[in-house]
This record gives sequence, structure tokens and C-alpha cells, in this order.
Amino acid sequence: MQQDKRLFRHIVLMGPPGAGKGTQASILVEKVGLKTFSTGQLLRDEAATGSKLGKKIASIIDGGNMLPSRMLMKIVGKELEKPLYREGYVLDGVPRKIAQAKALDKIFASRAFKKYDMAIDLVIYLQVPDEYVIERIIGRSQCAKCGTMYHDKFKPTQVFGICDHCGGKEFTRRADDNYEAIMTRLKLFRLETAPIIPYYEKKGLLVCVDGTGPIDVVSEKIRKVVGY
Repeated sequence: MQQDKRLFRHIVLMGPPGAGKGTQASILVEKVGLKTFSTGQLLRDEAATGSKLGKKIASIIDGGNMLPSRMLMKIVGKELEKPLYREGYVLDGVPRKIAQAKALDKIFASRAFKKYDMAIDLVIYLQVPDEYVIERIIGRSQCAKCGTMYHDKFKPTQVFGICDHCGGKEFTRRADDNYEAIMTRLKLFRLETAPIIPYYEKKGLLVCVDGTGPIDVVSEKIRKVVGY
């Protein structure tokens, strides 16, 4: 992708599970003022409701599998209709299949979205090796009160057992953050998600970024790409 000096405001973050997409999305929200949501968190929130749909979602994601594209894109499209995304967004966790990438194109080309010029203008692919992914995922946790993400090794709380942001003392770990589920997710990533990379490359939207190393080092690389 040939870069220009403009600030990109409609961004997709891609990469294998555990690549740091959620963390870097949060940094873009803070630094650029973009709005974001984690697709995974949307699904976990629905699963937590205990509804019929929530139970179906839970049975899928707890096994490290992905939702059918139609179900996922319905949830994503409904979220993106909210006015807060009209000035810019960064997507984390979607698209994960060619069908979803094409569905996103149709969503943003529809009458409800087109008038706000919300089409994707940048796709950042975070490249990390499998061993790095496994180490990152196994140690993840999240504040149960405010949702801030932590890692036992890479991003621990400043005071043990207390959230840096809200002071919460309860933390959760995803049911699918275990070795067996991670290997399933990596296999699915190679089979279903990796083929999206050439799709966006052909559209002139793709930039690859080395996702290894400290968070601030990776965010600096992304900063230069985004233009802020």
C-alpha cells in the first residue's frame, strides 16, 4: 500500500489470535479518537446474557471455534449502525473470512452507511509467530469491572490483584484461553482468515506490521502507518 500524509480513520486490525489487536485498537482509540469494539467481546457479552442466541454463541466460542458468518455479521452490522462510529472506527476481530470481508464492503456501501463515507481505508496486519501467540494468550486476564486487559508477563497490574484503571479486584480469564483451544483457533486462522490478506492487498488497503516486541514499540509502528 502506498502511504500518503492523510490520517486514516476507518481501520481494520488483523492478525492471528493473541497478536495484540485489542490492545492496539485501544491505543488508537486513545490517540486518534476512533471508536472501537472487540467482536469477541460483543459475542461474549451476548453469551453472558444466557439468551437462546447467547447459549448458542457460548457453545461455539468456548470450543475455540468461529460463529457462522451470517450470524456474526448481523451482530457487527447492528453495532456499526450506532452514530458513534461515523467519525471513525477501528475493527478488531472482524472480518475473519472472505465472505465477511465482502459482507463488510456491502454494509458500508449500503444507503444507511454510504452517506457517512464509512468505507474501510486501511487494513493493518500484525505479524507474530505461533510460539509468541501461545505465550500471549495463556497469560491473558481481564478486569471484571471495567474490562481492561492484562497479561501475567507482558502487562501485569502495577499493584498485584488491583486494576490500574478502576481499582477492581476481580479478574476473569476467557474459557477458550487454553492450549487446545488456541491450537484450534490457529488452525482456523490459517484456513479461513489468512486468505483475506491478499483480498485487501489487491484493494490497495493492506500494510503489514511486525507485532512482536513491547506494546509501545508495536504502537509506534502503527502510529507511523496511521499518520497521527
